[in-house]
Amino acid sequence: MIWRCGGRDRLAAGRPLVMGILNVTPDSFSDGGRYATPAAAIEQGRALADEGADLLDIGAESTRPGAQSVPAAEQIRRLAPVLEGLRDLVISVDTAHAGVAAYALGRGAVIVNDVSALSDPAMAGVVAAAGAGIVLMHMRGTPRTMQSDPHYDDVVATVEAFLRERLAAATAAGLDPECVAIDPGIGFGKSAGHSVALLAATARLAAIGRPLLVGASRKSFLGRLTQAADPRDRLEASLAAAALATYLGAAIVRVHDVAGTVRAVQVAAALRAATVDVGTRARN
Repeated sequence: MIWRCGGRDRLAAGRPLVMGILNVTPDSFSDGGRYATPAAAIEQGRALADEGADLLDIGAESTRPGAQSVPAAEQIRRLAPVLEGLRDLVISVDTAHAGVAAYALGRGAVIVNDVSALSDPAMAGVVAAAGAGIVLMHMRGTPRTMQSDPHYDDVVATVEAFLRERLAAATAAGLDPECVAIDPGIGFGKSAGHSVALLAATARLAAIGRPLLVGASRKSFLGRLTQAADPRDRLEASLAAAALATYLGAAIVRVHDVAGTVRAVQVAAALRAATVDVGTRARN
């Protein structure tokens, strides 16, 4: 499988990518405010890269439950010095706004992580013109409303159908399918049970045929499972989720704790490869 971003296949290493999270916001659920200054954000971005992050996902608008939207101009103000300071690294910009995406892509970013899956009608054109990669995510409602009594008759079937439809819409809008990755949106408009079901369905969702990104790091459903109220106490649960997602076929894991995740993913990827090899030899 190929994920073409900025003229390169980012999956060429043959293993899952570890995407390090860098929030340059005052109000993100796990580390809001810690990296809100350019100097702190750049230092943290470098630290994540040193720990083994394959790429950094930089967001200037919180998408935590209840978060308010942030104007494009303010997102750009927050992003500008950080993009400049980290432009030698592989950068994804976490935004649903085409204007913010265009700004970041013009300053070295090669991926847009769009939690709204092309709600901005200009987004597809911006990404296609830059030859960038894009992540299309499922979310019920908006960050402000998404956790208001989420209900699905079948959450896995609903999310699968949505991702297939958005992939088709992206292609129709001019995006090369090889530039598109998909994300089930764990924790975005889902109960803890919904999030567990989607994580367990990683193999089914990966079978859609595009690289699957799983972002379970420090999410509230892990806190419910482990009685860890503080997101910073969810390291072990986050590592378990990343390893499981890798074993089941995720191509990208989006995480806060890079060093531990890199090691967990290496083990899970080796086990997955061995399982596939055993299955192939058994069939032959």
